[in-house]
Amino acid sequence: MTGVKTVGLLGGGVIGAGWAARAAINGHDVVICDLDPEAERKIGEVMVNARRAYSRMTLAPLGELGSIRVVRTIEEAAAAADFLQESLPEQEELKIALLGRADRAARPDVIIGSSTSGLLPTKLQSGMTHPERFVVGHPFNPVYLMPLVEICGGAKTSADAKERAATFYRSVGMRPLLVRKEIDGFIADRLMEALWREALWLVHDDVATAAEIDDAIRFGPGLRWAFMGTFLIYRIAGGEAGMRHFMAQFGPALKWPWTKLMDVPDLDGALLDKIVAQSDFQAGNSSIRDLERLRDDCLVSVLQGLRGRDFAAGSVLRAFEEKLYERDASAMVNADHKVSGPLRLHTAKVEPRWVDYNGHMTESAYLQVFGDTSDALFRYIGIDAAYRASGLNYYTVETHIMHLREVREGEPLHATTQILAADEKRIHLFHELYRTRDEMKLATAEQMQLHVNTAESRACPARANVLDQVMRIAEKHRRLPRPENAGRQISMPTTGT
Repeated sequence: MTGVKTVGLLGGGVIGAGWAARAAINGHDVVICDLDPEAERKIGEVMVNARRAYSRMTLAPLGELGSIRVVRTIEEAAAAADFLQESLPEQEELKIALLGRADRAARPDVIIGSSTSGLLPTKLQSGMTHPERFVVGHPFNPVYLMPLVEICGGAKTSADAKERAATFYRSVGMRPLLVRKEIDGFIADRLMEALWREALWLVHDDVATAAEIDDAIRFGPGLRWAFMGTFLIYRIAGGEAGMRHFMAQFGPALKWPWTKLMDVPDLDGALLDKIVAQSDFQAGNSSIRDLERLRDDCLVSVLQGLRGRDFAAGSVLRAFEEKLYERDASAMVNADHKVSGPLRLHTAKVEPRWVDYNGHMTESAYLQVFGDTSDALFRYIGIDAAYRASGLNYYTVETHIMHLREVREGEPLHATTQILAADEKRIHLFHELYRTRDEMKLATAEQMQLHVNTAESRACPARANVLDQVMRIAEKHRRLPRPENAGRQISMPTTGT
């Protein structure tokens, strides 16, 4: 759907404000009808959250933001719209009446979508003069981030309207899912409702608390649901024999009396054949091993993303890593023979996400590796989670990187560290990065690290146990040759005229 400049919105609550933010971030002007005297403030605060989220989600330029204007009548919002989305309270009679008013005010070519989470579109379009242009476009909160929008038409909805709506939703970064048959709750809400019913019974029967039920999802199947749905996950669980084997093994469990949801379809030959055929189509040419690797890669990405927030399964990963780091550091801390030369404390492999369009490791990835190398040194000298929690740490205050060679995805790397100088507050470091298979030097990084009290935002001496380690290494490294590129500065030779 092209030519949408202004998006009209009916209702500025949680969902309506989310639509406003998504539309404005995509450069559309928004005219939103809401009678709440605090509407401008509330929508503005949602917009702030949305811009904050997008700035963290993508580095792509977002372009100029669209404007957001709050009006007080359905007709004013509808008349200005090139696309209209309703997000009013889930009251069928109210929606029918107000959608009828919007239909009479909007141009006949304007698609009208509803954010309803379960009301049938045939009923909602019943008061319209142009019901053929009405669709359900059911989003998920937060609308400005969640990509899914379920599209469902009523008895009088045209195929063209559904396609035009899908085109618009795609243009603002969403993933339309066409609901084949009109049904209460559509697809996603029916699945969530089934889980919700079981969860309520588990609380009712004192099997688990609300927090324990949420933990069962967020530390378990919820992680996989982020990238693979139920059918593809179960296909993998069937092993090389695939979905048919899984259904034969676990299908009978659906009749066991341990669930409150006893009404399940009979797994007769026709249904089994349908499921297997659809699963085969979904998997395409991917083998079980291919799917397993894809699952693992996606799961690692999710866990790493959560680790950055130190939340949910990410906190488990971070705690596990801390144990590994501490074990490694304790094994090396008294190994004086390793200090006879530059310390080799960090290894890595060029990850797919580190590679640019030329197939080489990006500039930011070099900085990441050298930062990880400094972190490895800090662990080696005794800076652990408890030390950081006390408000003390080393911060990088200056870095100079020299790029010497390119390196491609999958290549093993290792880095060495030499302490050029140190005192009670500073460490002058020189890192060298190598391609491990042939010891090819790829880059160097010279850094100045400053020990700080993070709570007071000022430099301070390192604690005695850490400072002793720093000075012990610095004394041994003082006998090493100074690296050739240490102290370099960026300059261009000038020629006389």
